[in-house]
Amino acid sequence: METPEANNQAMDISLESEPPGTELLSSHEHLVLVPHPSTDPADPLTWTPWWKRIMMAHMILVAFTHAFGPISIAPQVPFYMMEWDRSLHDVLQFTGVCILVLGFSNFFWVPMSSAIGRRPAIILSGAVSLIACVLRATSTSYGAFMGAAVLHGFGAGTAETLPPVLIADVMFLHERGVWMNIYTWVYFGGLMLGPIVAGAISDRFGWRSFWWLNVALYAVAFVFQLFTCPETRFDRKHIVPTNDTSSSSDETPEKIPTAVQLEDASASNPQLHSGRPTARQFWSLMAHASTQPFKAIGSSFLTPWYLFSFPIVQWASFTFSWSASAFLIVNLTQSQVFAAPPYLMSASAVGLTNFAPFVGCTIGMVTAGPFSDWVSMKLTMRNRGIREPEMRLVALVPYVVATLIGGLVMAYGYQNLWRWEIIVLVGYTLLGMQCSAVSAIAMTYAIDSYKPVAGEILVAATVNKNLWGYGVSVFLTGWIITDGFVPGLMTIIGTMIFICMIAVPLWFCGKTLRRWTGKSWVHSAEET
Repeated sequence: METPEANNQAMDISLESEPPGTELLSSHEHLVLVPHPSTDPADPLTWTPWWKRIMMAHMILVAFTHAFGPISIAPQVPFYMMEWDRSLHDVLQFTGVCILVLGFSNFFWVPMSSAIGRRPAIILSGAVSLIACVLRATSTSYGAFMGAAVLHGFGAGTAETLPPVLIADVMFLHERGVWMNIYTWVYFGGLMLGPIVAGAISDRFGWRSFWWLNVALYAVAFVFQLFTCPETRFDRKHIVPTNDTSSSSDETPEKIPTAVQLEDASASNPQLHSGRPTARQFWSLMAHASTQPFKAIGSSFLTPWYLFSFPIVQWASFTFSWSASAFLIVNLTQSQVFAAPPYLMSASAVGLTNFAPFVGCTIGMVTAGPFSDWVSMKLTMRNRGIREPEMRLVALVPYVVATLIGGLVMAYGYQNLWRWEIIVLVGYTLLGMQCSAVSAIAMTYAIDSYKPVAGEILVAATVNKNLWGYGVSVFLTGWIITDGFVPGLMTIIGTMIFICMIAVPLWFCGKTLRRWTGKSWVHSAEET
């Protein structure tokens, strides 16, 4: 039975026989650029720091605007029930259906961004969401609002897949970690801050005002993207590095053509840090479109389904899904509990309870990365410098414990009408913390194991997450009405913890699973 700490025969062990994902930490003091930048000034990797910051601003804008509104209706539930004389279950379907469409919409947006480009996908998705919010604000019937929610879910799907693609387009490998953390925090922050604003603005100006606010946000974003967001898709297949840092034929072949030392690159590539987007990258629809668009579309559409046959990807997807569902129960139940006796909170007050999961999310995001890195480094040192992706899994332990405590406090607090401060400050905060931390650790493990298809892994996980989220939104309310809060909520929390516990056998068998899939074509997939 293989473990990440299996004894090696020699300190200079070759990794040629090791499965993808196993890494020998470099002892070189020089910073290595991955992937290799070209000498083309249109290459986003060579752009000036100023243009790179502009693109990261667009990344943040896409993540926040599309997360802020679509499923932020929790504090507004009483308004919709009164407006159209509908039950709680009917109104919560606005959230459920939107979540479902959010996931599956990426089977349109990701192939489009791969075949045509990132810029058209960003601008079109923003325009669709803007129109959807206008329709939400002007809806005069339950059916019309539901249709607008579906359209909004379709347009907002890019928030879950395109920001990581933009980061990969513009940033070198060693720069991506911090921006991925910022993206995840902004995305989950948008999900949690949206209900706060929705409750406050609905109490004062009516529920339609929240959707007009979203219209304004999308309009500003649309103008900004139209004039300052260049195309970042760049074909790297033809790039051959002129500076090879290897001095031995024993080096891992796949690493030689994609890395170059920073000082060598600066000397040989005058465009590095001085390039800028061309006019064609702004105004030409096909500026950097794929030379094989149908192949790109087919690959982007089919690869996520294929990845579900990989046990590691499947586990990470389900962990991501049920971690999100453990937070979703906060969104689905807060109005049902706190707007009713004995709490009788206003929509504004219900919305303000979302500050707790936002703080928890921030704590999880700040701690999960450094903690998992520290655990991995300690285990790597004990393993003679060989790092295995499974080493990160140990970092799940404190966050799984937090999930259990948060779930118990919320479920029993709801059932026994505990003081709202305990439910919110303990239960909501811990569930917000696990949402960002568990998701980040699980997805990093899958991506470390299958780096070339990181984007497709995110699509697979997103579809899985939103499918289960829809199921929770459909059945949870009726379950609570019939059996109370404890059975339904603790079933969801228990399922999430059970899935996380599968990390234990993965610790022992993960490397074997990676070896079984080591010859798959996904390890030689080209970036699109």
